[in-house]
Amino acid sequence: MKLKLQISVSLVFMLISLVVLAQKKEGSDLKEQYKDVYVITDPDEEIQLDTVVLFPKPKFTNHYDMRYYAWFRKKTYKAYPYAVLAKQKLDSLNASIKNIDSSRKRKRYIKEKQEIFEEQFSDDVKKLTRTEGRILIKLIHRLTGETVNEHIKDKRGKFRAFWYRFSASFFKIDLDLEYHPENVMEDYMIEHILQQAFLYGQLERYPSVLPSAKMPLPVREIHIEKKK
Repeated sequence: MKLKLQISVSLVFMLISLVVLAQKKEGSDLKEQYKDVYVITDPDEEIQLDTVVLFPKPKFTNHYDMRYYAWFRKKTYKAYPYAVLAKQKLDSLNASIKNIDSSRKRKRYIKEKQEIFEEQFSDDVKKLTRTEGRILIKLIHRLTGETVNEHIKDKRGKFRAFWYRFSASFFKIDLDLEYHPENVMEDYMIEHILQQAFLYGQLERYPSVLPSAKMPLPVREIHIEKKK
């Protein structure tokens, strides 16, 4: 009996030794693995960390709203790159026409650039659905601070803007649409989708120039009115 007890005690001490050795080895491996980064081991030690973003999950009232949100997210993902492209083209155009003194030459230059742009991308833009077109118009306002109609009037004149607005009405798209995520549910969903996409690297981040889109996004219950 005494011999069995001694053997048991020896086995316990052996196991403890193995665990301690394993922990030491694990600690050495961790130290080697993370030699170029910080590992917090002391609760009293303070180190500088990158900003951590805690993003609220969307709240849905029912299954229909959840499915609509997933569908709407695909639409937003498709429209966003075109809005970024439009912003880049507008920024480039504005930078170029600043150096043109003649009003006539400026108009001719704008017309040439518009024709090139339309030739390159009009076929792709025409493939956008009505919902994607509406999102695109709102996103252009988000990225530039001006509506599509304001850009057209500024670059091509009021008469040209009238015909653009008139033709867009056939597709039930308003070129004067603005972006207000603080009080419009659809805009709130767009901003929520974008911020999540930026966070996970699914879309390239381009900040909004609108003050309302720069405010912290509140947690809101997403509710979609069913079309009758």
